[in-house]
Amino acid sequence: MRILLVDDEVEMADPLSRILTQAGYEVHVAYDGDRGSQLAQQNRYDLLILDWMLPQRSGLEICQQLRSQGNTTPVLFLTAKDTLDDRVLGLDAGADDYLVKPFELRELLARVRALLRRPASLEPPIQRLQVGDLELDPANQLAYRQGREIELSEKEVQLLDYLMRHPNQILTHEQIHQHLWGSSVERPTSNVLAAQIRLLRRKIETEGEPPLINTVYGKGYRFGAATTKEAE
Repeated sequence: MRILLVDDEVEMADPLSRILTQAGYEVHVAYDGDRGSQLAQQNRYDLLILDWMLPQRSGLEICQQLRSQGNTTPVLFLTAKDTLDDRVLGLDAGADDYLVKPFELRELLARVRALLRRPASLEPPIQRLQVGDLELDPANQLAYRQGREIELSEKEVQLLDYLMRHPNQILTHEQIHQHLWGSSVERPTSNVLAAQIRLLRRKIETEGEPPLINTVYGKGYRFGAATTKEAE
């Protein structure tokens, strides 16, 4: 079982990570909201343990973003906020459980076990994505733009899905490589990624249509309508 723990209090996060590891879980730790959000979207976890108040992006914002994307991974909030309104706000954001600091470790472990007993049948179905005038149907390997039906390969679906889940964000070459090919020993060169981007562009960007995949030179790519022309 894989757990993502996001807490900016190192003196709490590190010991808690060790305890969860000793209990048999694989634990990844992030100390700020941006890194926590990045890990949550790049990897598959069985449980997210989120501190409410985090630098850069709150646990509440991370939870809301994941739920808006159809991600139903169980979320346990750790927070000093203990009013009824706070609890309602957290649960309305999509949290599955709520533990007020300070807490007993036995209670935390019991709640972790309870959340991890959720049946696999609750895995969310593959949903369609839409950004602007482009719609992606991952289950059928199809995209639609301005009335056109676009057939995609499995790898093109993976690439487009990743880009569409991060609109208007710079995704580095390394991030995209990691998402498409992981840490495989036979990982392809950057030229293969560039070729994959070109092939996808030819399919989703025909003459007269605004470009959607924009090159950010020296960094990677940004998905979404560009304010200035960015071409490869």
